[in-house]
Amino acid sequence: MLAGLFLAAGLVFAAMLGTSAWVKIKNSQFVTVKGSVQKNIESDLAIWSGSFQAEAETLLEAQREIQTNRTLVAKFLDDAGVKNFTFAPIAIEELKASHKSADGFVAQRTTGFRLLQSVSVESTDVDRLDKLDTTPLLEQGMIFTVGAPEFIYTKAGETKIEMLAAATKDARARAEQIAQQGGRGIAALHDADQGIFQITPVHSAATSWEGNNDMTSRQKTMTAVVTATFVLN
Repeated sequence: MLAGLFLAAGLVFAAMLGTSAWVKIKNSQFVTVKGSVQKNIESDLAIWSGSFQAEAETLLEAQREIQTNRTLVAKFLDDAGVKNFTFAPIAIEELKASHKSADGFVAQRTTGFRLLQSVSVESTDVDRLDKLDTTPLLEQGMIFTVGAPEFIYTKAGETKIEMLAAATKDARARAEQIAQQGGRGIAALHDADQGIFQITPVHSAATSWEGNNDMTSRQKTMTAVVTATFVLN
């Protein structure tokens, strides 16, 4: 009996809400809705980078070693079919150690030099950079560190324009469904506000008030949202 009372109360409440929405649409001159659209995209540009180093007791020896390593890295990339790579300027780090003199004073003395250099490449050959394996460099005894590749979709600007039109169309379809409940129709678009675009990995539910621009995955999803107000007739 108690369950029946709750069910009856719920039906009455739902009916009240429906009636309230119907009256609001019927008496209003405008209806505001959100339209959204999603599109799966694939990155068409990859940025790959790595770094290597050399250590020696003298700066001259360290420079010779870093030059040798640079030659090996260039050959590795050429053999892998990677073109247009660039080397950054060499960074020099002076290695020091504490030294206690006979009179008890502690001083710093130079024990050697560490040279660091990085290499990077931007390429539309995304698959090649994504699968680049630097194991041959490690097998040659080189300390080579690879950063995570960045994947970029360069046509985002023009795609956004297409998606805004589609999101506005979706908003109109939603507005028409709502208006029909009040016995009304949709006339002209009164105004529209563009929402924040989200570019996220495929199947990701992540959102941000500032928008997402994922660069970690090759396969991405773009989401566009439009808040539109339509005139009712």
